[in-house]
Amino acid sequence: MANAIEVENLVLEYGKNTALNGISFSVPEGTVLGVLGPNGAGKTTAVRILATLLKATSGSARVHGIDVGDNPNEVRNTIGLTGQFAAVDEYLTGYENLEMVGRLFGLKKAEAKTRADQLLARFDLEYARDRTAKQYSGGMRRRLDIAASLIGRPKVVFLDEPTTGLDPRSRMAMWDFISDLVKDGTTILLTTQYLEEADRLADRIIVLDKGSIIAEGTADQLKAQVGGERLEFVLTDASQKDRALEILTPIGLDAPSYDAQTRRLGMPVSGGADDLTTALVALKEADIHVVDVGLRRPNLDDVFLTLTGRAAEDEQAVEEEK
Repeated sequence: MANAIEVENLVLEYGKNTALNGISFSVPEGTVLGVLGPNGAGKTTAVRILATLLKATSGSARVHGIDVGDNPNEVRNTIGLTGQFAAVDEYLTGYENLEMVGRLFGLKKAEAKTRADQLLARFDLEYARDRTAKQYSGGMRRRLDIAASLIGRPKVVFLDEPTTGLDPRSRMAMWDFISDLVKDGTTILLTTQYLEEADRLADRIIVLDKGSIIAEGTADQLKAQVGGERLEFVLTDASQKDRALEILTPIGLDAPSYDAQTRRLGMPVSGGADDLTTALVALKEADIHVVDVGLRRPNLDDVFLTLTGRAAEDEQAVEEEK
């Protein structure tokens, strides 16, 4: 399978700051690459270079074999881009937005009209074709924005946090649309902070932190790096935390963690259900009560926290340069 995107030793420096520190990756045709990372990791910077909106300091990036730095206009004819915020004209109708983009893309008037109708149907926006975009909900605007990025039938689509700000129902609908694009053979590079989104959509994942790739692989491969299973308990009484930690420490592979806000204890184990039984018996004998208990495999949240030392949606992280 040929690669639709190839990136080699890509570096971008802003004065004394390094936004990308020599990253390399490839994306086979007709697949989804998920790019994870906290704010400021370099996700949007990488997308902007690939979409010819920024020029790298060094290294190379190619889309379908075309160098993005040497032949930006040729690259633009093969790609679609949806940024973190819907870029639609709120005073035009949904139909007018798509027709305008089609005309700007170089389509003849009749073809632009036909393409606008096709995309409104595909993204379930026919009923709102004559409403101005300012009357659209957030989910409708995002769908219109992605529809606009597909007006020229691009082979490669860059989706930079496409579901940011959407409610859960709209987010799941967007996932279905993205899956349909891949079924049609489109290659997608998807940046996201929603780890469930990457888990569901991405064929492979890279994790960026401070401009460098710190891990890559399938979702299952990344989860395997964390290893094992986790026991979790929610204490009824937070004052019993110290005693619970003392009892549970010998059972786990590592010292238990504790979240004071949720009263949740968690620890990695190797014995699965046997360790769960042992822990419950020990807690009962110590008269320590729990309101919830669970045994689960690691998820991408665990991977992200382990690799970066913070949660994916860390509000304290430094934002990327815009």
